[in-house]
Amino acid sequence: MTTTTTAAAGSTGGTGPYALSHLDALESEAVHIFREVAGEFERPVILFSGGKDSIVMLHLALKAFAPAPVPFALLHVDTGHNFPEVIDYRDRVVAEHRLRLHIAAVQDYIDRGELRERPDGLRNPLQTVPLLDGITEGRFDAVFGGGRRDEEKARAKERVFSLRDEFGGWDPRRQRPELWQLYNGRHSPGEHVRVFPLSNWTELDVWQYIGREKIELPAIYYAHEREVFSRNGMWLSPGGWGGLKDGERLETRTVRYRTVGDMSCTGAVDSDAATIEAVIAEIAASRLTERGATRADDKMSEAAMEDRKREGYF
Repeated sequence: MTTTTTAAAGSTGGTGPYALSHLDALESEAVHIFREVAGEFERPVILFSGGKDSIVMLHLALKAFAPAPVPFALLHVDTGHNFPEVIDYRDRVVAEHRLRLHIAAVQDYIDRGELRERPDGLRNPLQTVPLLDGITEGRFDAVFGGGRRDEEKARAKERVFSLRDEFGGWDPRRQRPELWQLYNGRHSPGEHVRVFPLSNWTELDVWQYIGREKIELPAIYYAHEREVFSRNGMWLSPGGWGGLKDGERLETRTVRYRTVGDMSCTGAVDSDAATIEAVIAEIAASRLTERGATRADDKMSEAAMEDRKREGYF
């Protein structure tokens, strides 16, 4: 008798003719998570910025419920310092799939005097209050995020279902075990759960999946000529957020972005990787995480991300 082995959802491989490939196993796990949330929660929402991880997350959600529409709205915390290419992409995708988009704008809070601009000009740290208000106003009880454990030390501590208290705060000691892909979504009134379908993915997995699924991304993820200037070891782009200080010089370089956040804190990397295949080869050879290499907001302190997560940030 011949015995074959099949791979379970959430596994990363197996043997035999019916085994799932590594990417198929990750996809199967993520689809299972989306469907589990749809069955457990009343008002889930997908955090969508137009960055590659949220794009892959939306692609998985579309797959999970096809041919029916995605049964969740989208929420974008808009800092006002976004790359124009990314916002254009966001709006086009929303229109194409007839999705509901909620926007929580940091600029509105600044205009009302509820938030103040930071001396360093960074707005990423100002996202927490609009995010929590958006969750409360929308009465969302589950919020999908594109965080991955390989990105940063604090995110490596997260479970797939991350319980948040009535103030949106995260306590690592309240994290629940998730054996055999069993997820506990129970929460008290006022609390909510952050859900991370891409937790077990790596940056390389994301790009290999983008290549396999032929997912369109904003052009800034691929090598292009751009005017940039050097600050704190990163290539930044001038824009509506500001630009050069004394002693800084604008120059044209061939760059691309590994991750996309605020223009004020997201650095480009020198690269000639203009195709998915070239990007995959570049990432495979890299020894720096995407956030460690290109995000100024994560360099403010060793515990910058964990401190913000405790306050309610993703």
